[in-house]
Amino acid sequence: MTTAINSSKLTYSATIKSEFMAGCKDIFPLIIGAIPFGIIFGSLAMSSGLSFMGALVMSAFVFAGSAQFIALTLLAVGTSWQMIVLTTFVVNLRHLLYATTLVPYVKNLGQTWKIPLAFWLTDEVFAVAINRYQQSDSSPYKQWYFLGSALFMYLNWQFCTLLGLTLGQMIPNMATWGLDFAMPVTFIGMVMPYLKNKPMWATVIVSGSVALLTFSLPHKLGLMLAALAGIGAGMLTEYFSESATPKKIP
Repeated sequence: MTTAINSSKLTYSATIKSEFMAGCKDIFPLIIGAIPFGIIFGSLAMSSGLSFMGALVMSAFVFAGSAQFIALTLLAVGTSWQMIVLTTFVVNLRHLLYATTLVPYVKNLGQTWKIPLAFWLTDEVFAVAINRYQQSDSSPYKQWYFLGSALFMYLNWQFCTLLGLTLGQMIPNMATWGLDFAMPVTFIGMVMPYLKNKPMWATVIVSGSVALLTFSLPHKLGLMLAALAGIGAGMLTEYFSESATPKKIP
């Protein structure tokens, strides 16, 4: 009986480990794209008005690249903290869409799982986690895959912030090197695998077009308009595609 229990525990641990390590492995290509982004944030933080510790704390407790850069920009021009909070809140509303998509897969988890996974949810983590959840195998430990990818991304962001705060201060004009090109490329790589049908193409084309047309709007409101327009375009395309498909007569 004891041997059987130990054997069961070993199998259980191995399964959790394999899911966790798979999450770390699959997020790695996206981490490569995030590394320059994190270093640039760290190198710009102190010149924008944040202290060394303040930058580390922001990365540790905010953990949202785009929101942190926007906050730096607003902080540098003396924007009130209320406006900074409101602007970053609007920019991060896209995470609500990610969370809604993941709800069916994580609804049975306890709060000790949901709270940290919600905090660590980023664009990159969502991309790999939703792909894993949508796979047809019956693994009961997919949350460990989610955790592995999220923790790896989180630790990478903290390390890159620290690198930027130290190395970035020793190398002048590091932010002008164009290292931030890696982030758009990363996002393109995240989106491309999902362009498999007309609704997906409609979503990407409409949201991208609206984002370009509304780029000059204040407080990054164009991003939210682009997201809403893209969602609407995708839903309408799917609706009309289904309506145009002839129904089989039983």
